[in-house]
Amino acid sequence: MFFSVFRELNLLYVDEIDSDKIVKSGINGMLSELDPYTTFLSEEDSEEFDLATTGEYSGIGAIVSAKNSYIQIAETYKDFPADKAGLVAGDLILSIDNVSLQGKTTTEASNLLKGKQGTSLNVQVVKIKTSDTVNLKLTRDKIHISGISYAGITHDSIGYIALSAFTQNCQKDFKNALRELDATKKMKSLIIDLRGNTGGWLEAAIDIVGMFVKKGTEVVYSRGRIKDFDYSYKTKEEPIRLDIPVAVLVNSGSASSSEIVAGALQDLDRAVIVGTRTFGKGLVQTVRPAGYNARIKLTTAKYYIPSGRCIQAHNFSVRNEDGSVATIPDSLKKEFNTASGRKVYDGGGIMPDIEIKPDEFSDIAISLVLRNLISDYAIKYFSEHNSIAEPENFKITDDDYNDFVRFLSDKEYDYQTKIENIIENLSKELQNGKYADNIKAQTDALKNQITHDKTQDLQTYKNEILQLINEEIAAKYFYQQGRIRQILTSDKQFDAAVNILLNPNKYKEILHNQ
Repeated sequence: MFFSVFRELNLLYVDEIDSDKIVKSGINGMLSELDPYTTFLSEEDSEEFDLATTGEYSGIGAIVSAKNSYIQIAETYKDFPADKAGLVAGDLILSIDNVSLQGKTTTEASNLLKGKQGTSLNVQVVKIKTSDTVNLKLTRDKIHISGISYAGITHDSIGYIALSAFTQNCQKDFKNALRELDATKKMKSLIIDLRGNTGGWLEAAIDIVGMFVKKGTEVVYSRGRIKDFDYSYKTKEEPIRLDIPVAVLVNSGSASSSEIVAGALQDLDRAVIVGTRTFGKGLVQTVRPAGYNARIKLTTAKYYIPSGRCIQAHNFSVRNEDGSVATIPDSLKKEFNTASGRKVYDGGGIMPDIEIKPDEFSDIAISLVLRNLISDYAIKYFSEHNSIAEPENFKITDDDYNDFVRFLSDKEYDYQTKIENIIENLSKELQNGKYADNIKAQTDALKNQITHDKTQDLQTYKNEILQLINEEIAAKYFYQQGRIRQILTSDKQFDAAVNILLNPNKYKEILHNQ
């Protein structure tokens, strides 16, 4: 039927149709009735998909953003071509191989920067610190984005590893980081940070769990409609640190492979989980060829972790009357037990052993971030200061903050607070009612009372805005490692994990119900 309808359209429709667009729309419409992880990957989508799964591409190793009708370097990866050539955040790229970037999108610019490994490109750049226009020749290289954002020792004895993505072979990066921390002879316990890690390569998750449990331990098993997708995944190598106390940081952005690592370590009573409930993605995807260099990524099974529970939070086979996806109600969630008999539940991600909710950002802080004004000020600061203190010790001064306020004086960053949105919606609902004229004066008065003052908000929420500025500036000087090192200076969830690891009795009590 699908082919027949397409044939009739292609032959007889009054106007000429875009066949590729029609077919792709039809496929996407079909898949939209399923779960959001079952997707069609056209030939054009493949490069982005491969980057997400492998963490590798060929280019210069830089993130770019739009600025003043041109393209700006937003960030570089350490020790890759852009970094080695001296490109820094704020440098403005005017052209690539004599192709002007004026009016180009960041996607168009990225495509020009990428290319076959070993090929060269010429870029014309305005340097942020000197305002000089220079011509640079760079050679593209294979860019490997490590899954490890940062690894180090904190509080003299606690190892810390931030794992940002489960790309292919990221377990090797993790193993190297773990061994380097172990070699310091200082590490007595470990924090694994999986917050915001949306998952990826399953084998990497199995191997990482295997570094802390006995060889041959079942980490996860899958069950599908087709028996070929039923499989038990067990650790294959001897552990590196079977004895070390471990805390795992998670949040609502931790999904898929992150939940397998956190859930398996929790079920095996091998780690204390700290943070907030994880996303709840317990579905297995398999990539299959679809012809014409296209692929389909489809869900073929569900994951179950050692206690027997499934972490999937949404039942995509059941829809509510309005078409929305049904969640598994608490009344239907089943109880399971960890290795030591602790109670855990299925149907909604991984619930941490210690729940610590992060502070919510104010509306003004969110607006400043979304409009890139904090990033823009960080570039300004970077252009005016040759160096800063180490990220753990760096903080801008009150004079710097006043400079930031002046920097904002001619910038647009208006926003509506939550309560203003409520009043605005109420006014719209009431404006056509029978008593609209009588109520209008009252709602207008209420609006005037609660209307925010940006100048006052900059002072009221100064501390959280300061922290965001400190993080962004640290990243300009010390790459992503600097951002994380700065974030940890005011991180409630991190502090909670540290406190547990520094209290062995509390750690054992949590894991063994003592």
